[in-house]
Amino acid sequence: MTDPIVIIGSGINGLVAAAELSARGKPVRVLERGPTPGGAVRTEELTLPGFRHDVAAMNLSMFAGSAFMAQHRDAMAKHGFALVPISRPFAQALTPGDHVGISTDVEETLATFASDADKAAWRDLMAAFPDRVAGIGGLLGTPMRRGPLLKFLWQTWRRLGTSGSLELAQFLMTSPRDWLTETFEDPRLIAALSSWGMHLDFAPDIAGGAIFPYLEAMAGQAMGMVIGEGGADTVTRALVAMIEANGGRVDCNSEVTAITHSGGRVTGVTADGQTIAAATVFAGLAPKHLARMIGASGNARFDQGLKDFRHAPGTMMLHLAMDGPTPWLAEQLGQFAYVHIGASIDTAARTYAQAKAGLLPDTPVLVVGQPSVFDPTRAPEGKHVLWVQVRVVPAEIRGDAAGQIAATDWDSAKPAMTDRVLNLIEAQAPGFRDRILASHAVSPRDLEAGNPNLVGGDQLCGSHHLTQNFLFRPVRGFADGTTPIKGLHMIGAACWPGAGTGAGSGHFTASALP
Repeated sequence: MTDPIVIIGSGINGLVAAAELSARGKPVRVLERGPTPGGAVRTEELTLPGFRHDVAAMNLSMFAGSAFMAQHRDAMAKHGFALVPISRPFAQALTPGDHVGISTDVEETLATFASDADKAAWRDLMAAFPDRVAGIGGLLGTPMRRGPLLKFLWQTWRRLGTSGSLELAQFLMTSPRDWLTETFEDPRLIAALSSWGMHLDFAPDIAGGAIFPYLEAMAGQAMGMVIGEGGADTVTRALVAMIEANGGRVDCNSEVTAITHSGGRVTGVTADGQTIAAATVFAGLAPKHLARMIGASGNARFDQGLKDFRHAPGTMMLHLAMDGPTPWLAEQLGQFAYVHIGASIDTAARTYAQAKAGLLPDTPVLVVGQPSVFDPTRAPEGKHVLWVQVRVVPAEIRGDAAGQIAATDWDSAKPAMTDRVLNLIEAQAPGFRDRILASHAVSPRDLEAGNPNLVGGDQLCGSHHLTQNFLFRPVRGFADGTTPIKGLHMIGAACWPGAGTGAGSGHFTASALP
């Protein structure tokens, strides 16, 4: 009997890889340490019965537009995958009562802008988006292997020429603040777009972060957003069903403790005290855990690179069961999937600096998700769920930027930090607290305890700064997911093209396997 391809971890990259391989008739076995599959793409009743909360990922737009979905859309639909389209993807709550909102209706979007020059700049960006996204999106969809990368560079040069190619390269190295302040004049709009950089560890002044506000703004305007019908776990459930229908296995409560190898070749894994033979292993692991499981790889630079891999600051999550919709002062905010709360681009910069210094931020940037506004199946009739990300917070607390919270351990600090978050929402929505039926707060340490890949509560599984992105993710010379150990491949958010639900690394690696 042929040994199965073993996949460590049932995050979205692991499941996509397994689904891809099993569809090609390969025997696959996914080993998941937790009680349920999905990693960061799970939905659970965290507060009260009938209230379904996305544990981490909520926005499934990247998965919907992924290369995997382009190839397997019919199979996923057959296994129950369903999406809810949203025409108002995000807004920024500024001073209470004021907002900027992005809608697929251009005139509706522009109506929230304060500057005629910015309206003209926005239309220019929209007109150029189809051509520009071919370069940026093409790069994000290209494996970091010599052949595909050279093909991409050649096609980009032929399409854009030398000048256009250099302009694209310069843009890829630009900070959010530099691009936004060069493009727009209204600080409200600048604040609204800068919040997207915080999703991927790009504070306003970090080089290389401009592409994310740009892509989210233009894609949101052009296509809106999609979320999972019934919860983000519609992806997970469909992938597992697809794997099993093709003869694969997904084993939960099965923790891998070692990856065995001999003579530079992988031989299998040790899980629950038993050895599973395998000539091919896909490891969906944070670099520190991969290093622990393999020991010395035989390549000193690779081993050191795994140890030096840097994680982003932590995230705190707050899940709320609500007795009704959020009573926003700016009533239009109730119609958006995401509401970012943050007064200015400088607020975001200060928050990031505070978190990096180990301080609980005085005004963290909040991402308030309102999935039940668009998908009423997530809560009992008339009720709602709110999904709140607190970006960013330190994993190790050294103090409080506001001088109000004395605790330096998360178990003690979590209630006070929850109050701070609720107060920020209350300022934008008076009476909000009175509608809370139940809450579930998750600290960075709680996130890591539930999923060890989220080191220090880093939901990105590694900073995306330039020195740790593109050809350098996760280690220079191994951005294609290979390792010095033949047959052992790296997948997951720590690998190129990084975090999100696009599952690029799982798809790239599975597709490249003979």
